[in-house]
Amino acid sequence: MTDSTDLTTLQPRFDLGNVVATSGALEALDRAGLAPALFLARHQCGDWGNLGEDDRAENEFSLGRYLRLFSAYDLDDGTTIWIITEADRSSTTILLPDDY
Repeated sequence: MTDSTDLTTLQPRFDLGNVVATSGALEALDRAGLAPALFLARHQCGDWGNLGEDDRAENEFSLGRYLRLFSAYDLDDGTTIWIITEADRSSTTILLPDDY
């Protein structure tokens, strides 16, 4: 993993709701030897991963307005995973871009 975020200093900023993942995303994480919980924690704490400034600003705007939240993380093998939390915070999905 290319990012070294210290999760011990971060606090959750929103509820994830029901967490689900596509089989492709779980397989990619398993191949990389990484736990989904690591990326869920980063997402929930507002570490949006590999997003541009406009997308980061959109997430910050969306936090208090109950709009959809989106994060993207690159694994060491070049695979990208996405995490999307629905606007009503009822569910969060871990997926590959091709799964969307």
